[in-house]
Amino acid sequence: MAFPAVASAAAVELAPAPLASDPFERPAANHDVRSAVRSAQRDARPKPRPATASPALEAIAACESGGDPAAIGGGGLYRGKYQFSVETWQAVGGTGDPAAAPEAEQDRRATILYNQSGPGQWPLCGS
Repeated sequence: MAFPAVASAAAVELAPAPLASDPFERPAANHDVRSAVRSAQRDARPKPRPATASPALEAIAACESGGDPAAIGGGGLYRGKYQFSVETWQAVGGTGDPAAAPEAEQDRRATILYNQSGPGQWPLCGS
C-alpha cells in the first residue's frame, strides 16, 4: 500500500507576513494624542501666583533696604529686603540666611510677620 506523498515542513517555504508598520515606529496619531494630553495637564495645573508684597510692605522694604533682597545691614545682624534678624526669620518659618532667600520667599515671610505683629516689627520704617 502506498501512502500519498506528504510535503515535509522543510520543503514548504512560507513567506513572512508583511508588517503593517515598523513595530518601533510610533504612529503620528499616538504622538499627537500624547502631546494634547500633556498640554492639557500643563494648562490644568494651578499657576503659581507671583508673590507680591502689599503696598505697606513695599514701603517698608524701600525704607529698610532700598528694596534689595540681598541687603545686609546693622553690622550683619539684619538681612534681606525686610532686614530680618535670623531669629525673626526663623520665627516666621524661614530657614537659612534671609538675604540668600528668593525675594518671593522674603515677601511671604514679611507678610506673615506683618499679619502677626503689624508694622511695629519695623520700628523706623513701619510707621
